[in-house]
Amino acid sequence: MSQARVVVVGGGIAGLAAAAFLSGGAGGPSRARVTVVEGAARVGGKVWGGEVGGVRVDLGAESVLARRPEAVELARAVGLGEELEPPSTAKAAIWTRGALRPLPGGQVMGVPGDLEALAASGVLTEAGLERARHERPAEVGEDVAIGRYVAERLGREVVDRLVEPLLGGVYAGRAEEISLRAAVPQLLPIARGGGSLVEGVHALASRPQTVGTPVFAGLRGGLGTLPEAVAAACTKAGVEIRTDTPVRELRRTPEGWRVVLDGEVLHADAVVLAVPAPAAAALLRADAPGAAAELDTVEYAGMALVTLAFRRSDLTEVPGGSGFLVPPVDGRRIKASTFSSNKWGWLERSAPDAFLLRTSLGRHREEEALQLPDEELVARSLADLEEAIGLTARPYDTFVSRFAAGLPQYPVGHLEKVARVRAAAGRVGALALCGAAYDGVGIPACIASAAAAAEAVGQLLTPEAGDGSTERTMGA
Repeated sequence: MSQARVVVVGGGIAGLAAAAFLSGGAGGPSRARVTVVEGAARVGGKVWGGEVGGVRVDLGAESVLARRPEAVELARAVGLGEELEPPSTAKAAIWTRGALRPLPGGQVMGVPGDLEALAASGVLTEAGLERARHERPAEVGEDVAIGRYVAERLGREVVDRLVEPLLGGVYAGRAEEISLRAAVPQLLPIARGGGSLVEGVHALASRPQTVGTPVFAGLRGGLGTLPEAVAAACTKAGVEIRTDTPVRELRRTPEGWRVVLDGEVLHADAVVLAVPAPAAAALLRADAPGAAAELDTVEYAGMALVTLAFRRSDLTEVPGGSGFLVPPVDGRRIKASTFSSNKWGWLERSAPDAFLLRTSLGRHREEEALQLPDEELVARSLADLEEAIGLTARPYDTFVSRFAAGLPQYPVGHLEKVARVRAAAGRVGALALCGAAYDGVGIPACIASAAAAAEAVGQLLTPEAGDGSTERTMGA
């Protein structure tokens, strides 16, 4: 009996991973014949690379959380195991109160677990440090905004100068709105336990499986090689990947699904939606209006990444460390900078005469930077870099990456919303959703979301689910 047909809508890392899991491209059994349709000219979504100043660099995401296994395992499954590489340095700083100050160790998403390290860093004022030493009780309930909870427990300064910049690097969002349960679930049992938050974080950060193991990993040649390799593995497994192919309509039929493209229709036994929430809502509006209504309420933060290439001979001094974060309370233009040539040994080895760094701009409800021309974003970045690290050299090449709907926001109640979306979508047939809008914004979380979607779809498909038809109706 021929295999069932699955159409994956979206060719970002979640969509590609789902296709790999369904087709056997990730090393497992083949459970379906898969077609991936992607509206953009390339696959990979926010994980992509290119050349700046003649040097191959990441133009989107640059690392994965290595303490979660999913991304590392997928990289190995598609032949990139030997290319995995931890950062050369994890020595980061916070640019606050007029100076670069070391990011204190022993913290989890900015919540301190070592007050001595916090004091030595100089990140907080004496008043802020004294407040952090005197914890106060705070209600958690089923969920709470992490900023509100930490401010009540440890004081406003801990949130402003530690939690906000750390969370901003992940969500480009606001600590006063982001869900503790959804964004930092490992802190929830500590918060509910009734003991000291600082001591609980210290215990969490001191676990044997945590100490001494790299937090993050990249790939030689850039993380952008991951979607390329997954796509190649999918193609080898028989997956058809079609770019420049937007989906105009998705409709349920008695036999399965009707996927309407420009002048063409694909018929599928099952569909995986691996697109941002607004696009998923538009496609589900006719057959799953409840899911669409929930997805319409998911907000996104826009952001821009500015990559700058310098000649080392033009630098009076090469900055040290991996880069710095910027608390919004300090009112700077940029929210972070990564010294890429320091952070990634493969990059320094591939271009020893160049020094590459990048900055990020934009935050939830503060996306006006995205409307500015590239030259202005470069100028704003250089102005802040000069003030922060004394950089006066001019780059010999630049590149600006823009993500208008870059990062979904996880406010209090997000997990309940996701459950409602999936329940409503599940009632209309063989359909699964995956990606950053649901189970976590990081790449490992997106891959785990894709694996769950593939498993859900796979369980619904039997050898009798389809007749193997590759029918495409033209002109629809």
